[in-house]
Amino acid sequence: MDVCTAAVAALPVAGAGLSAMSRTAASHPLCSTDDISEQLEELQLTLGEGPCVDAFARGSAVLTPDLRSVELQDHWAVFADAALEAGARAVFSLPLQLGAISPGVLDLYADIPTVLDPEELGDALAFADLATLLLLDTGIDETGAPTGGPVSDRSFEGLGAYRAEIDQASGMLAVQLGVGIEEAFVRLRACAYTQGRRLADVAADVVARRLRFSPDAEPGQAEEET
Repeated sequence: MDVCTAAVAALPVAGAGLSAMSRTAASHPLCSTDDISEQLEELQLTLGEGPCVDAFARGSAVLTPDLRSVELQDHWAVFADAALEAGARAVFSLPLQLGAISPGVLDLYADIPTVLDPEELGDALAFADLATLLLLDTGIDETGAPTGGPVSDRSFEGLGAYRAEIDQASGMLAVQLGVGIEEAFVRLRACAYTQGRRLADVAADVVARRLRFSPDAEPGQAEEET
């Protein structure tokens, strides 16, 4: 995924990795920029510990400037040593979030002790936002594989509006269907997939009230409003 490569080019890190994560299905690495970031993704998902796992569970960034910290050695007894052996010294894990939806985590690593300043952290969070939109718009299934075509790049222009529209559409569907926000998003994505349309376009139709979902309809079905 280009967003990983772009993050490495823009930030003081040596590599980046992205994993699709779920509380109800197995988590899977999706991409990595090098062997070390690939190892870090696999290690955390296999061991069930590390900044990536904590970031997903908490829904907030976990910033680890130095893995040799005694506190971290105690907290991630196995992962910390394995990550250091792999060649990482600092790891920054940023959860991918869209409202109440969290499809995964973006991990960045450095091979020397590193602290992200406020501007760099802001850029890292922007890359996490971009990765979220790319992941959701592509449609990643429970095996971690794209259900549609290859992931395309997306500029930062209009990123906030794009995110807000999908979030608003999910909220509107939650009311229409009488379900939670995550189930509403599943219905939204199912409709886009069934109709062969972009998620953003379906969300725009819902927000504009051109499309309405019925509680009795099949998951991928919706009807145009008159």
